[in-house]
Amino acid sequence: MQSLHVIRRARLISGLILFAYVLTHLINHMAGLVSLTAMQDVLILQGFIWNGLVGLFLLYGAFSVHAGLAVWALYARRDFRMRPGETWQLLLGLAIPPLLVLHIAGTRGIETFLGAEVGYPPILLIYFELSQMSGLRQLLVTLIVWMHGCLGLYLWLRFKPWFPRWRSWLFAAALLVPTLSLTGTWMAGQWAQYRYEQREPPFTEALVSQIADPRKGAFIGSVERNVWLGYGALLLVALAARRARRFLEHRRGVVILTYPDGRRVRVPQGTTILEASRSAGIPHAALCGGRGRCSTCRVRIGFGLSSLPPADSAEAKVLHRVGAAPTVRLACQTRPTDDLEVQPLLPPNVTTREARARPGYLQGEEREIVVLFADLRGFTRLSESRLPFDVVFLLNRYFRTTGEAVERAGGRVDKFIGDGVMALFGVGPALSDDGRQAARNALQAAQLMAEGLQEVERVLAGDQPEPLRIGIGIHIGPAIVGEMGWGEAVSLTAVGDTVNTASRLEQATKDFGAQLVISAALAERAGVPQAGAERRHLELRGRSEPLEVLVFSDARQLQLAAVEA
Repeated sequence: MQSLHVIRRARLISGLILFAYVLTHLINHMAGLVSLTAMQDVLILQGFIWNGLVGLFLLYGAFSVHAGLAVWALYARRDFRMRPGETWQLLLGLAIPPLLVLHIAGTRGIETFLGAEVGYPPILLIYFELSQMSGLRQLLVTLIVWMHGCLGLYLWLRFKPWFPRWRSWLFAAALLVPTLSLTGTWMAGQWAQYRYEQREPPFTEALVSQIADPRKGAFIGSVERNVWLGYGALLLVALAARRARRFLEHRRGVVILTYPDGRRVRVPQGTTILEASRSAGIPHAALCGGRGRCSTCRVRIGFGLSSLPPADSAEAKVLHRVGAAPTVRLACQTRPTDDLEVQPLLPPNVTTREARARPGYLQGEEREIVVLFADLRGFTRLSESRLPFDVVFLLNRYFRTTGEAVERAGGRVDKFIGDGVMALFGVGPALSDDGRQAARNALQAAQLMAEGLQEVERVLAGDQPEPLRIGIGIHIGPAIVGEMGWGEAVSLTAVGDTVNTASRLEQATKDFGAQLVISAALAERAGVPQAGAERRHLELRGRSEPLEVLVFSDARQLQLAAVEA
């Protein structure tokens, strides 16, 4: 398992080196937007990076490692069911060597083995004047190499927490770089073609002497033919070895994996759980393609857990990042040696959100929080005689007032429900003050709401037939907190009896003719002086005993200064 981690690391590092070379090469082509001479001058500067001993070692070493690992992946893969991005990356990567050999042989090959100096003028003249098919082929391979590199970067970076913020900028760069590069190449080609057609003596004589050399054509043809034959043979050997391996694995023994729907899948020993799912056509999430990065393929193990080899350091790191239980493993890294019961934990259409490292309170946990509900009283009656524009204007002013009150008090607006609002306090990183600060923050928000509503009334003075009234209910207790929802409507929220109780306290403000009703437990936790409050008992459905509450006719009566002191 550790060797697989080394292989993935080698693929990533070699890919980054090659991408850096391609990027500098395309930037070199952009200089053609200035002139052909500028393009040649930038090539000399690029040579200081890649033509030195270190640069050549990195470049050729990275190319050998990356190409070799691509063939190895073809041999090692047990199933070719992949996500579209992975499929395109594999196909584009396999297409690069045979398409790129013409360019490599015609530039670095000639310089290295024939000792001839090759610059942009003769190459561009061949592409634009003498062999336009070669130019089209170079255009194709440029786009293929760039798309392969960008796909690889995307599949790697999309799990980084900062990626969503930079995705649009990176996508724009991925479009802009090849566009400017190809435009620069075309402009430089036009300059080379013009100078050749004008028969400028020094320029034309140099080009003719370089292009007419018969050794170059023979050398390029020989290299291209040998590379095509060798590359094709290598791919055939990899596929043949893959089939031979599968035959030997079946002879060595099989294991049976049992899935929640009762389906039983027989696979050779050494097959990962993810490969088993794919071979049986069972949908299984794996955003990173089975490279052990995203954690979306994780499964809960039933019987057979004790027979599994322990997770290596790379898998253990990913499992720790998502807070996985001891019975959870990564399907792409786990190779059962005995029969096993598995249950995929995430749906097949999972998104990258679930793959990123997130704190426990976002993934789902039970914790003590404070829930606040507020509702605008008599709004239906108020809206009956108003134009739709006026209704929307009034609601937005009210929502702005309540939202700002919650945020100023350190809370989080959970949702707006009709003309009501639900807010949560203490849902962030866990505090060690037993919820006292969250309780005080919620009471401060109630006070700010009451003061803000008075300001709204002042702004709308003369346009309101009756004063605006608000009802607020607040309760503290355990709730299940986590990101919930579907699609774009996913947000941090809370569910449980505490939420229902807080909602019922808000409704009780109608019965008591009050502005604020809080549970006695919340008042005690916050240390609120109870002077000016009416102590009542509230019957709640599902509770065997009444809930003790404090009723405030005006939330501004709260003596929060005494609490803070």
